[in-house]
Amino acid sequence: MIVREFLQWVHTAPAHERAEATAALARAYLYSDLSPDDRGAAEGAMLMLLDDASPLVRRALADALAASPAAPPAVVLALAAEQPLIAAPVYALSPLFIDADLIDAVATRGPEIQSTIARRADLPRAVAAAIAEIGTAESCLLLIRNEGAEIAPVSVDRIVERFGDRAVHREALLARSDVTAATRHVLVAKLSEALADFVTGRAWLDAGRAARIAREACEKATVTIASASPNTELRRLIVHLRNSGQLTSGLILRALLSGNVELFEEALAELTGLPVWRVSELVHDRRGTGMRALFDRAGLPASIYPAFATAVDALREDYFSGPGAPARLQRRMIERVLTGCENEDQRELAPLLTLLRRFATEAAREEARYFCGEMARDEDEDRAVAA
Repeated sequence: MIVREFLQWVHTAPAHERAEATAALARAYLYSDLSPDDRGAAEGAMLMLLDDASPLVRRALADALAASPAAPPAVVLALAAEQPLIAAPVYALSPLFIDADLIDAVATRGPEIQSTIARRADLPRAVAAAIAEIGTAESCLLLIRNEGAEIAPVSVDRIVERFGDRAVHREALLARSDVTAATRHVLVAKLSEALADFVTGRAWLDAGRAARIAREACEKATVTIASASPNTELRRLIVHLRNSGQLTSGLILRALLSGNVELFEEALAELTGLPVWRVSELVHDRRGTGMRALFDRAGLPASIYPAFATAVDALREDYFSGPGAPARLQRRMIERVLTGCENEDQRELAPLLTLLRRFATEAAREEARYFCGEMARDEDEDRAVAA
């Protein structure tokens, strides 16, 4: 009876009043104890209201029904086919959609609906994959900022491939805890390239020096990423580095001089084709005979062997110390390696010695920052206690 009176009234009421009454009707359908006849009449009325000339009415219906699992599926699906302003609430909230519905909407409904779907709580992996593959830059950014979205590593890599040159996307990706070490390295490499291009374009540095600084910064970040990653991700990172031509002797030496033995051994295992357990045995063999064979099999330059041999000797003596291990160069280690190279042919070792001196400068500055920071913190704590 009430629904019949509503239908008679709705033909003459102003649009804003029809919208308010439509929302009330939808809430009554969802939450009131209606008889089966009244419930059916209310659903019929909502279907009729889908043809209302005013978008205010249809939007009010979408807002009222969007989040409810008890909403009439026919009404929800009809609202989903509406213009984005009306369809957005149901695409954002409705639990009635299956993955295929959302994937189809990502492919066919345009940027506004893509962005709306990207914000959905508990977004399934298949839908996230669709957004990563064909979504706009904005929808992909919303996706990676969505903590409830389940994003497969391959989908993350696809977003990096498409939008990794954008700073805002890199920042959002690096903030996620589920991004793999290999992908983090790709993002850092893109950042290094962007910075090198920027300073070169401003003529602040020549191209060669900018490229070297960017490369060394990327290598430093690589060791940091590896030290913060689970061992299960190290091999994938190493494979990525080798395939991209970034598994250099300088990076491997940096890893060793930082105390990151796991990264060092995984790199040698990748280059030699030996299992990592066998590489570890040879590295830690105090007779030292297996290290040279391992080094040669890895195809590393013979001229840098003295540095590796000295560093591995120190490793066997548990010589690593200082703050930040295994993510930061160890000053005592570098000084020992420089001393160990004194008796070698200085002309042949010139490039290595230059690299080691840069490592020593970097380590000294990092160590100074660390201890100054510690002193400042101690001072703050003393003042707090005194207060």
